[in-house]
Amino acid sequence: MTGGPAAITGIGLVTAAGPDRDTTWRGVLAGRGAATRLPSTGSPSVDFACLVPGLDTALAPLRRKLWRLDPFARLAVLAAREAVADAALDPAVWHSPRVGVSLGNASGGRATIWAQQARLRDRGPEHVSSAALPMGLINMAGAEVALDLGALGPSMAPVTACASGADALSLARHWLAADVCDIVLAGGTESATDPFSIVAFDRLGVLSHRRDDPATAARPFDADRDGFVIGEGAAVLVLERPEHARARGAVPYALLAGSGSTTDAHHPTSPRPDGAGARRALSAALADAGVSADEVDHVNAHGTATPMNDLVEGRLIEDFFPHGPTVTATKGVLGHTLGAAGAVEAAVTVLTMRHDLVPPTANLGRLDPALSIDVVHGEPRKQRVEVAVSDSFGFGGHNTVLVFRAAG
Repeated sequence: MTGGPAAITGIGLVTAAGPDRDTTWRGVLAGRGAATRLPSTGSPSVDFACLVPGLDTALAPLRRKLWRLDPFARLAVLAAREAVADAALDPAVWHSPRVGVSLGNASGGRATIWAQQARLRDRGPEHVSSAALPMGLINMAGAEVALDLGALGPSMAPVTACASGADALSLARHWLAADVCDIVLAGGTESATDPFSIVAFDRLGVLSHRRDDPATAARPFDADRDGFVIGEGAAVLVLERPEHARARGAVPYALLAGSGSTTDAHHPTSPRPDGAGARRALSAALADAGVSADEVDHVNAHGTATPMNDLVEGRLIEDFFPHGPTVTATKGVLGHTLGAAGAVEAAVTVLTMRHDLVPPTANLGRLDPALSIDVVHGEPRKQRVEVAVSDSFGFGGHNTVLVFRAAG
C-alpha cells in the first residue's frame, strides 16, 4: 500500500481487563491473567475464558437497543463510543458522508446462533427471534457502530481470522490515503466464548488445559506453554489524515505508518515452519512505513502461547531484529480475542508509545530455550518507543504486520 501515515486520535477498549481503555491499560500493566471459570462450556478439559467484567454497568447506556445486538456488536459499540469521545469528535456535527467504519471480526454472532438453534430444537420455530439472522451476521458489528454514530461513509468487515482487526486498521489507512474518508473508526471485535467455539478450538488442540489455575494458563513464549485462552473484547481506534487532525486541534497518540499483508498458502491452521509468509509481511510493512529493521524499538507479538506459533514468531523476531527490541505479548492477560486481537494489540502498542512503558508478558516463568528475544516480563519496563511493530497471524495463513511511529 502507498500513502502517508494515519493519525490515531482516539482509542476505545473493552477487554477482560476492564470495560474501558484506562482500566484495560492498568490491567495489562499489572501483568496478571484475566481468565475466569465459566459455568458451562461443553468441554471436559476447558472450563475457563477471558470475559469482560462489569458489562452490565457499561452496557446501561445501550439498554434500548440491546435486544438486537449480539455480544460481539455490543462490545464494538461500547469501544467505538469511547474512541469517538476520546478523540473529542461530535457525531452530531461531523461530516458523516466522510466518516467510515472498518471493523474486523472472525466469528460473527455465535452467541446468538447458539442460543437460537437451542430454541429451535427445544421449543420450535415460532420461538426463534426475528432478529436472529442479522444479529448473527459478521458485518453487523460495524453496521451497528455506523447506525449508532451516524457514519455514512464506507463500512466494511475484514474477515481474516485472527488478523481481522489488524487488516481493518490497514484498510482504514488506505481509505484515508485515497481521500475516501476524513475519519475512520477502525478495529475489531469478538465474543466467541459459547460452548461450540470452546469445544471446536479445543478439538483443534490449541487451548490451554491448565484448569487448576486459569489466570496462569496462557503463557506466551514460556517453555511450558500449552495453548491459548479464548477471550472476548473489542478495540476501536479513530484514524484521520494528519492534516485533518491538525486542523481541528487534535493531538495524535501515534501514527499508523505502514502495513504489510501476505498469505502462507501452507496449511489451514498451522503457520509455515520457516515463517516465510510472516517475514514477507514484516518486510512489506517496514518498506511501506519507510523505516529500516534496525529502527524498530518494540514488537507487540501475536504471541498465542501455542508451541508452534510462538516458536515461529520468536525466531522471526530474533532473525529480523538482531539488535534486540523489547517484545511483549498481551494474550497472557487478555486471552486470545481472535478477530479483535490485532486491533486490541495495536491499541496497546499505541498506549505503550504514549506512556513510554512496555507492559509485561504475563505468566512467563522461563523463556523457551530455543529463543533469544527480549520478552518483557515481571513488571513494566520504562522505554521510549519511536517505532513499533504489531504482528497478527490468523488461521488460513493470514499474516498482517502494522508499523507505528511516534507522532511528535
